[in-house]
Amino acid sequence: MAKKVVATLKTGEGKNYARVIKMVKSAKSGAYSFKEDIIHESHVKDFFNKK
Repeated sequence: MAKKVVATLKTGEGKNYARVIKMVKSAKSGAYSFKEDIIHESHVKDFFNKK
């Protein structure tokens, strides 16, 4: 299934989307976790600026 998703994102409307990964520190334990999402390219800066 992963190959199908990657192929879909490289053609047609999928070209306008980006996979973003953000490292987030937990306030409770101090440990880091990763937040991953697939969003439109115009919203990438908003994703990284949001806390």
